Amino acid sequence: MMKEQLSTTTRNLLWSLLAAILVMLVGTIGYRWLGGDQYSWLDCFYMTFITVATIGYGEIVDVTDYEYGRLFTIFIALAGMGILGYALSAVTAFMLEGEFNEVRRRKKMEKKIGQLKGHYIVCGMGQIGSNVAHELAITGRHFVMVDMNKANLEHYVSQHPAQLYVLGDATDNEVLLAAGIKHAVGIFAVAHEDNQNLVISLSAKQLNPDVRVIARCHDMKNVVKIKSAGADEIVSPDFTGGVRMVSAMVSPNVAGFIDEITKAEGDLRMEEFIIPGRFHGKPLDLFYQDNHDCLVMAVNTQGKWYFKPNTDYLLHGGDVLMVMASVAARARMEDIVKS
Repeated sequence: MMKEQLSTTTRNLLWSLLAAILVMLVGTIGYRWLGGDQYSWLDCFYMTFITVATIGYGEIVDVTDYEYGRLFTIFIALAGMGILGYALSAVTAFMLEGEFNEVRRRKKMEKKIGQLKGHYIVCGMGQIGSNVAHELAITGRHFVMVDMNKANLEHYVSQHPAQLYVLGDATDNEVLLAAGIKHAVGIFAVAHEDNQNLVISLSAKQLNPDVRVIARCHDMKNVVKIKSAGADEIVSPDFTGGVRMVSAMVSPNVAGFIDEITKAEGDLRMEEFIIPGRFHGKPLDLFYQDNHDCLVMAVNTQGKWYFKPNTDYLLHGGDVLMVMASVAARARMEDIVKS
């Protein structure tokens, strides 16, 4: 089973190492037998080593009095040089194979990223970035991870092998381009430092003015700066965490309901859908057909909110529906909107 999992190059490397050990073992035992007890096992091993390595310091173990002593030395030398040469070629092939596989894997990933349309980019795969990625994955949204710390990326990829990522600094335009910023619909600037998120926001908007940028901010005094740089929304984990704690204290049931529709393991989500112009004049009931695990809670039309719209409500192009739906229901509604 193990041999089937190893590549041919790896197997060749292991066999060559095993053969080298065998030659050293045979040589040591042979010289001990030829030389006798006057030579230690270390002497015999050393004699084998300098013979195989062709160092040529002289015969540590004197075999001149034995008819086949020097023939044995010739055999050990030829066998050792052959095996070492084969081992060297196996090591070289192993290294080249690893580099080739890495290049091939990277090229394949770049091709897949280049084919993405309407995806998201997560810049910074720390704790918050990992949570963002987890939520995107659960809800079935395509995204590309960007981080200059390879360990952060590998930690996530170890659990999600098919995940696409770019190793590099997200403040670099070339890295954002490699992540498909031109065709992305959203970017999460969740790097550890506020100044990094500011630059990411600015760079993202310059490369794709239509992309939506959500930026993380530690220090509230930097909110205006990051907003001015192009971020559409600013999220401060420290601030929202404090508000959430107060909510849990004074309105525990409300907080529990919000947790239910936002937690990664839950099936319910609050979603929003923008109605295309071709649905103008059609009834809202269109979204309820064969889709009972969803609820349109409100609709924003021409800047005004209407709560609990009836199923006979006539849609307008540009309306925004606020919907509570399961992951499966959201996918069905997206299919309706895109059809």
